[in-house]
Amino acid sequence: MTSVSLSSFDLAVPTEEHKMLRDQVRAFARDEVEPQALEHDRHERFNRRLFEKVGELGLLGVTVTEKDGGAGMDATAAVIVHEELSACDPGFALAYLAHSMLCVNNLAVNATDEQKRRWLPKLLTGEAIGAMGMSEPAVGTDVLGLRTTAKKDGDHWVVNGRKMWITNGAVDDERTPCDVMLFYARTGGSDARPEITSFVVQRGTPGFGVGQKIHDKAGMRGSNTAEMVLEDARVPADNLVGEQGGAIKCMMRNLALERVTLAAMSLGIARRSIEVMVSYANDRKAFGKPLNEFGQIQRHIAESYAEYMACRAYVYDTARRMPLDAYGNRLDSDGVKLVASTMGKVVADRAMQVLGGYGYVGEYVVERLWRDAKLLEIGGGTIEAHQKNMTRDLTRGPFPWA
Repeated sequence: MTSVSLSSFDLAVPTEEHKMLRDQVRAFARDEVEPQALEHDRHERFNRRLFEKVGELGLLGVTVTEKDGGAGMDATAAVIVHEELSACDPGFALAYLAHSMLCVNNLAVNATDEQKRRWLPKLLTGEAIGAMGMSEPAVGTDVLGLRTTAKKDGDHWVVNGRKMWITNGAVDDERTPCDVMLFYARTGGSDARPEITSFVVQRGTPGFGVGQKIHDKAGMRGSNTAEMVLEDARVPADNLVGEQGGAIKCMMRNLALERVTLAAMSLGIARRSIEVMVSYANDRKAFGKPLNEFGQIQRHIAESYAEYMACRAYVYDTARRMPLDAYGNRLDSDGVKLVASTMGKVVADRAMQVLGGYGYVGEYVVERLWRDAKLLEIGGGTIEAHQKNMTRDLTRGPFPWA
């Protein structure tokens, strides 16, 4: 039997292509993303020009096939990009996620070739900004309770409803909507068994606009969040994505990728927080010796590292096993977000504690990371929703290790 050495294998960089991607994104995040992060957080402003630079690197379509103009990479590559961007600016990374995972990847998997030719080129360069509309003012986790309706009228669908908490919904100012919004609407059925269909609406469509841009968010301020309005919006029939009534599986498949990349954002937050607290504990002295010689500080650092590494293994292993075009990955996509989102928040909190007063101000980064981290326990599915989903899946069986 030939022995196989695993000493050089790393889940987080399984191939040379993945290593090149990580090196590229880490350098870009250090040189381009980090310098602008604090300013754009303070002013609650999305950095459109920086986003276009990401497009120039070919990263806005990291999971899109080469045939369709993308990089043709996998879920592991998507996780790498989100971890690296979030180590510098989670708010900007969230805007990237909403565009590249929720809109672009969804279209790449579910749209027709003609639709992809129509929408993807500008989305892949960053010339067009994309978003996804699912949550509504009265509907969050209960996505099947959405009230937006679409009714067929000749060669158009007439859409009425509101979408809430839409990342990238407003682009440059209070009233400018995104260029492309993939959204979900009821096209029939009953309250108990709604027929859900996905559509694309584009900027300039009469009746489509920004209801309000959301201000004073606790974190993720480098991304714009808005309420979107669809009021008698006439959406062309050929903007229907997939089959009428067939959006549920498309939605769930894309949410699985979203949750893994949101978990990757927590990895970036935790990793950066560990780097900051270790550096500070090395340099700062109290009572005549470095902070890292105190047991309380050692506990914060050691537990943070161990928890980060455990989540890192779970996230990257889940990404490794996740096909982009298959349905049924919910157990572990929910699982990684459940544990990683809380881990990122806790590690950022420990970093603030190690830095004391310095950790409480924006200059030392961890205060911003701490604020950003909380969103990951809420957005893309609350931790309570993940607990419900995972328990339901485990109860149905079989166990994944059976």
